[in-house]
Amino acid sequence: MEKRYTHMTFFWGTNSEILFTMWPGTRRGMYGLALIVVFLMAFFVELLSCRRIARLGRQRPRLLAALFQTAVHALRVGLAYLLMLALMSFNVGVLIVAIAGSTAGFLLFHSSVFHGVEPCAEAIPVKQ
Repeated sequence: MEKRYTHMTFFWGTNSEILFTMWPGTRRGMYGLALIVVFLMAFFVELLSCRRIARLGRQRPRLLAALFQTAVHALRVGLAYLLMLALMSFNVGVLIVAIAGSTAGFLLFHSSVFHGVEPCAEAIPVKQ
């Protein structure tokens, strides 16, 4: 049996294991693919955090809407946990792309830069 060493401090390098044994391994192309996957996971966590996504099911009967919202929540939590596990590889490249993916998702889905108002916030009626 071969002993493998798991990093317990942050390190730079393409020789890493992210989420699965021997993935991405020692190949730079696979490491690049792993970074893209981590970026997309962080981006989609921000997308699924958007309240508008959860409100898409409101037009359906109440039970179906609740099931849809629950499925969106479960998907968001699952992706967030996978992202956390990827970050536990202690690879600095993974950390950087996770932050970049979350930042890009926040910019597109939660900030008012592209929409003039907060795109994911629900309109709160103002009582007079």
